[in-house]
Amino acid sequence: MEQHPSAETALKRGRKLTRAFYARPVLTVARECIGKVLVHRSPEGETAGRIVEAEAYRGPLDLAAHSSRGLTKRTAAMFGPPGHAYIYLLYGISWALNLVVARENEPHAVLLRALEPVRGIELMARRRRMPAGSRQLTNGPGKLTMAMGITGALYGEDLCGGVLFLEDTDRPPARIGRSPRINVDYAGDWAARPWRFYERGNPYVSVRPRD
Repeated sequence: MEQHPSAETALKRGRKLTRAFYARPVLTVARECIGKVLVHRSPEGETAGRIVEAEAYRGPLDLAAHSSRGLTKRTAAMFGPPGHAYIYLLYGISWALNLVVARENEPHAVLLRALEPVRGIELMARRRRMPAGSRQLTNGPGKLTMAMGITGALYGEDLCGGVLFLEDTDRPPARIGRSPRINVDYAGDWAARPWRFYERGNPYVSVRPRD
């Protein structure tokens, strides 16, 4: 498969996003993080991926949000200040990364569902044990964390620090699509909310439609 146009040399490094980016309504952040770049600096090296799919979770009223169950040891980061990482084990086998947003004690978060690799792609490929050009590299929440080397050890990490953060870019997203969130049928009427955002036509989007 050919590399998507945003290969490592095609996207300039941008400025790190400040806490003000996260301290806004969850639907705003979820939409506007499409096209931003997630960066993780680890002892193995730096990896980065352009966000192409994300979902908003607006607890505690939103029954699809973990915070609908209240403040627990697991959800504590969601009740804290914006601009931190909420990470949990997905189906008991892989990690999922969320951006804590809005205000302290307002447990809202944005789940990152898919990335388009832009830096450290060979390292991502080694971690995933697959070709660097495969869209399977980062086209799902558990896949992207594995490729990026993100685990529960980064729970609560400050997204305004130097380890895990978002960058702005000089490449705006293409048209942004919306749909209901994925695999939240248990949430009743909340499952129908069109709170999933994705870049139309990007091959790394996890679930069709990708147009």
